[in-house]
Amino acid sequence: MKTHVLVLGAGFGGLELTTRLSESLGDNVDVTLIDKSDAFVLGYSKLDLMFGHTTHDAVRMPYRNFVKPGVNFRQETITAIDPNARRITTNAGTYEADFVVVALGADYDMDATPGLAEGGNVFYSVAGAARLRDVLPTFSKGRAIIGVCGAPYKCPPAPSECALMLHDYLVNQGVREACEISFVLPLPSPVPPSPETSRALVAAFTERNIKFIPGRRVASIDDARKVAILDDGTEMQFDLFLGVPKHRVPSVVVDSGMAENGWIPVNPRSLETNYRHLRRGRRRQHRHPEGRRVRRGRGTCRGERLDRQAAERRQGDGI
Repeated sequence: MKTHVLVLGAGFGGLELTTRLSESLGDNVDVTLIDKSDAFVLGYSKLDLMFGHTTHDAVRMPYRNFVKPGVNFRQETITAIDPNARRITTNAGTYEADFVVVALGADYDMDATPGLAEGGNVFYSVAGAARLRDVLPTFSKGRAIIGVCGAPYKCPPAPSECALMLHDYLVNQGVREACEISFVLPLPSPVPPSPETSRALVAAFTERNIKFIPGRRVASIDDARKVAILDDGTEMQFDLFLGVPKHRVPSVVVDSGMAENGWIPVNPRSLETNYRHLRRGRRRQHRHPEGRRVRRGRGTCRGERLDRQAAERRQGDGI
């Protein structure tokens, strides 16, 4: 009897794992991949979309074009997770599996920052980036703030890249001297795990006259006064606000009881949860959906661990 692996979420983590399972175990395992979307969008493409370098259609990669052999993709919305029974309910049915991998990523908690939904432009979503593509040409003078509303957040370098790309955009528009750019970040440096990268980014900010404010979080937005209020009470005037919302675990994960203190606790080496044969996905190793690698990380050993355990399950040493 084949081992059934159920992967929830078709982001980098889910796609990488299903690709590895397809390549290493082939017909010896049944893999089901579930995601509410029908297409994948690389995170950095949102900035290109926002600054008018590409279009929405150009950055969409339909899953049907690159899901690997032996992987059954289902475009469905997950409505319930029973971690003890390894039973997953969606808007279209119910699934049970020998192994379940939760790779749903993080959702955006707009309500955690009062006024953000009404007065801020969020560029971390495809819809937000597309909307900003039309907003940016109207900004020709005044104060721009790139503000991060909470940590941790996906892709730590992205807000820094946004600040640098905004500078370049305004230079190309011929209005940079009429504009101020500030970057508010709750972390002590742009990319804390890489001091060298952080130093290079801070130098780039200084060279471009971008005001960098580390260790501060945007706590709320007063759209009527066009003011961003930081967590220490400081008020910053703006004419353009580009925000990164606070991240949170998806509601369906909270409802499952797996989350503690806002996130799923795991073994940091294997990403195993407190539930047997249920893991949390994490995008530590990036492979472009069409096959080429984006960045190496610790994902390889985790994929190999699940490969081995799926093989053991076929031999009767599993559950």
